[in-house]
Amino acid sequence: MSTRLLLATRNPGKLAELRRLLESAVPGVEVVGLRDVPAYPEAPETGATFAENALLKAREAVRYTDLPAVADDSGLTVDALNGMPGVLSARWSGRHGDDDANTALLLGQIADVPDERRGAAFVCAAALVTPDGTERVLEAQWRGRLIREKRGSNGFGYDPVFVPEGLDVTSAELAPEEKDARSHRGQAFAALVPVLAEVLRGR
Repeated sequence: MSTRLLLATRNPGKLAELRRLLESAVPGVEVVGLRDVPAYPEAPETGATFAENALLKAREAVRYTDLPAVADDSGLTVDALNGMPGVLSARWSGRHGDDDANTALLLGQIADVPDERRGAAFVCAAALVTPDGTERVLEAQWRGRLIREKRGSNGFGYDPVFVPEGLDVTSAELAPEEKDARSHRGQAFAALVPVLAEVLRGR
């Protein structure tokens, strides 16, 4: 019998990414998203950190669905902006999920920052919460730098302006499998996979 695992997201790009990571690594688990379960009221992301927001979303998903749930919170921290946009990454321009507006505002804010000081990191906190009260959070970051104009059509969010350390292409120019292997979300979920396997096998 397969176990259903809820990924608490409506973002189709993120769901596809997390499905690729989890379905091959944890056999017999059916990964579903928020569109696959009855709707419930989603609380605003009020946490001050990525870990707090990830836990908030995963706990809420368990409470309403009684399924083991994984949630992540991720965003971009920019050195020249003292770590912002951080947990505000998805709504930096004031409109949640408007990738073009968020990226344009960010690039405008650091337009005068020289190339050698345009360091940044994508950060992801991934939380697993189960109906019996198990809670785990793992965090990872992906260092790189910001370029001045968008390149690439894969990925979403700030991917087209982020060049990971050691590469000369943006994360939006990487193939999905390569991005999964390198990215902040890929690292956080790779670390979570053995925890998921252990916890879900015991159900």
